[in-house]
Amino acid sequence: MKRRNFLQLSAVAGLGLSLPMSGLLNACTNHPEHSLEFKNLISDLLKDWSDGMLKVQVNNPSNLDEHGALGCPSCSHIHGRCMDAVYPFLYMADKTGDKKYIEGAKLVMTWAENNVSQENGAWTVIKNPKSWKGITVFGAIALAEALHYHGHVLDEETRKAWIIRLEKAGQYIYDTFTIDFTNINYPGTAVYGLNLMGNVLNRDDFKAKSKKLASQVKAYFTANEGLLFGECKKSSSKLSEKGLHGVDLGYNVEETLNSLVMYALKEKDEELLQILTKSLNSHLEFMLPDGAWDNSWGNRMYKWSYWGSRTCDGSQPAFGMMAHINPAFGTAAVKNTELLQQCTADGLIHGGPGFIEAGIPPCVHHTFTHAKPLAALLDHWNHLPEINTKTNLPRVTADGVKHFKDLDVYLFARGDWRGTVSAYDAEYHYKYDYRQASGGALGVLYHNKVGLLCAASMAEYHMVEKNNQQVQPGKDICLTPRVEVFKDDVWYTNLYDLPATVSTKDTNGTIKLLADVALKNVDRKEIEGTASKFGVTYQCNANETVIFVKTSQEINTPTAFVLPIVSPNNEIVTNISDTEITIQKPEGLVTIKANTSIKIKEISGKRTFNMVPGVEALPLQMFFEESKDLEISILVS
Repeated sequence: MKRRNFLQLSAVAGLGLSLPMSGLLNACTNHPEHSLEFKNLISDLLKDWSDGMLKVQVNNPSNLDEHGALGCPSCSHIHGRCMDAVYPFLYMADKTGDKKYIEGAKLVMTWAENNVSQENGAWTVIKNPKSWKGITVFGAIALAEALHYHGHVLDEETRKAWIIRLEKAGQYIYDTFTIDFTNINYPGTAVYGLNLMGNVLNRDDFKAKSKKLASQVKAYFTANEGLLFGECKKSSSKLSEKGLHGVDLGYNVEETLNSLVMYALKEKDEELLQILTKSLNSHLEFMLPDGAWDNSWGNRMYKWSYWGSRTCDGSQPAFGMMAHINPAFGTAAVKNTELLQQCTADGLIHGGPGFIEAGIPPCVHHTFTHAKPLAALLDHWNHLPEINTKTNLPRVTADGVKHFKDLDVYLFARGDWRGTVSAYDAEYHYKYDYRQASGGALGVLYHNKVGLLCAASMAEYHMVEKNNQQVQPGKDICLTPRVEVFKDDVWYTNLYDLPATVSTKDTNGTIKLLADVALKNVDRKEIEGTASKFGVTYQCNANETVIFVKTSQEINTPTAFVLPIVSPNNEIVTNISDTEITIQKPEGLVTIKANTSIKIKEISGKRTFNMVPGVEALPLQMFFEESKDLEISILVS
């Protein structure tokens, strides 16, 4: 099997696209210093993660149920996909000559064959032959890339055995996957997977199936912003009441778009490249200035970990490999990698920026998936375009309000303030409600000086995928800012008001987003006997963000606006008065004032912690007292 660069990215320079391709060919031979800084970053991080995975790998030949698996510091079970680590391990073995990585690769493959390998060529997500087998495509890509680029470091017997095993997996994918058999991330990823295996194994039928799926996936981009849709049960299922498709930012940028970009570049699919360029630009609007992905509104946000999605691969390939088209894509690849590094401790990625301070152990799944795209970038390094942070992210320079029609989500920016307001009503599962930011809620509030201030969580934390989520530690307190009332022990909030509407104004330097909402329970029943209709206005100018909440109805049951402020437990909180508090952050002082008493919800310890998006917060609440109006201001100095 001849080693060569699989994508040959420079080939796209001759496509004649109406997109700027200049600089791509030169980048192949003359990487400027800033690109080399990125190479050093991902090389060091890949080594750190690989060594971290080796530290938790189980070496116990007497127990084949666990021998070779990657032990998980946070989960009581072994993650069936841990064999994905075969690719980063073989990369490290090739580049360092250290045999410990070859041994690590062999061990994870041995464990997989003993525990999650099926006769039909599939691998399962846990050690249960009836469990989900779609994940076979991810393991197959990892194994194919490991063999293609680094198979020469293996002994011949192992290499041949793995090639045979790869072909069985490829046959399963070929026989099973259709464009709409499940969430779009599976057939979308198979576009690249089948093409890769078709080339590695000389299977033209695999490549033909890949081409068919690539043609079909072009219909899965929204009409206005070109966002990839299909993250719902099933990918071709009904639209929401507002006529919106199921879109999840995390899965799109960290998994499916990677596959489609790599396929389109290799196969010189000009039409798909045009679609992907528009889509990547739209998705990039949601990257926060610190490299985080704002998936507060996504309909699979139950796996949102601020830097991405819990079990996906990472956004570096799609954005890094397309940086010749928009240099800001390169900025995104670098900034997100830096954020992943900040969330890494002891060689493993933690599921959000608050894990380390809160003492929450990491799930190893994040690391073995996110290591793969770094290896892929390094394997394609000599054919990558220039990647640096010279071009600002869209949300860094943004000003004003932008409405995403395909989501009914609003982004606002003024001065150093950045925010997201969501009235998105698409659901991941139409039987069960895993409520992301909706109902006119504030999904994110961010300030350039002090960083993240508000971040949505699930309305109620659910283990939607019990094998792929960590158990919520302690009491579950929703982090999404909201109006709420409890009546007869039933929770009513605007988060469950899917028909909620938002309108905007931007005059005299002040942005206003006005949400008309109703308070409903999880069954979408509106509260009775007390105020149910509220107006929530998010007002932002260069100096402050103010939230106004009002109703014209009688309030007969204690009703509050809850404003959880993201804050690690080591930050000092000062009560200036009953109506004013401050939080001292490393880069500035955050002041919250209200026209009523500011209270803290009952919590254990100094902060509440939520797995989505993996942060600690101070849950403030302001009750309506004599007035039917609340006014809450947030300032940074």
